Amino acid sequence: MHIYIGNLPLGTTVDELKKEFSAFGQVKSVNIIDDRDIGSGQMSGHGYVEMTSESEGKAAVAGLRDRTIKGRVIQVIESLGFSGHTNKNTYDSRRSGRFNRKIHRVNARKANNLL
Repeated sequence: MHIYIGNLPLGTTVDELKKEFSAFGQVKSVNIIDDRDIGSGQMSGHGYVEMTSESEGKAAVAGLRDRTIKGRVIQVIESLGFSGHTNKNTYDSRRSGRFNRKIHRVNARKANNLL
């Protein structure tokens, strides 16, 4: 089960967050989001925790909701996991579709010339 954690204090570490959630069950992964795009590496104040079972995750959400960590009340809600399903109407898929059609036309012409 994936869990979103918001309003994290800027000094929170992965180990501290894992310790809070491990009281409710086995933690599979912890990810604290930082702003690598800008380059400062400073935390953005939110993260994700993945628990091994759904029942442990629901217990963690209920138990840690409105909990105070380093003077800040964190927000803990169930998050949707990444499904791996890509939207077929995105620009990249349309672009690659045109490119693939062009390759197929070229290959068809080559095949016709060989006959």
